[in-house]
Amino acid sequence: MKVYGIKNCDTVKKARKFLEEAGIDYEFHDYKKDGVNADKLADFVAEFGWEAVLNKRGTTWRRLDEATQDSVVDASSALDVMIEQPSIIKRPIVEGEIKNFIGFDPVSWEMALELGELK
Repeated sequence: MKVYGIKNCDTVKKARKFLEEAGIDYEFHDYKKDGVNADKLADFVAEFGWEAVLNKRGTTWRRLDEATQDSVVDASSALDVMIEQPSIIKRPIVEGEIKNFIGFDPVSWEMALELGELK
């Protein structure tokens, strides 16, 4: 399992704690330290949709100038912004053996753990 995110993100911290308490081994990929793999990000966009992967609720989005915000109209333009501004990527994204997850919802993750999907 691989967890993608940013080390200092509170949601990522909660997700990592959840996995550790559940005894699930994972590799952590920090976008700020390790960079963004454009092909992997494109895979996540293909799976979840660019609207889900691009976090428009965060401060990074709000700090973008209006012209940049207005330029995001499809997967290609969203990928360009996410590669340039990794903090705008929804966190965490978990690449599992059986299923991938985006965002952290402890109830959903608990259910996935019980179903054996989270590993």
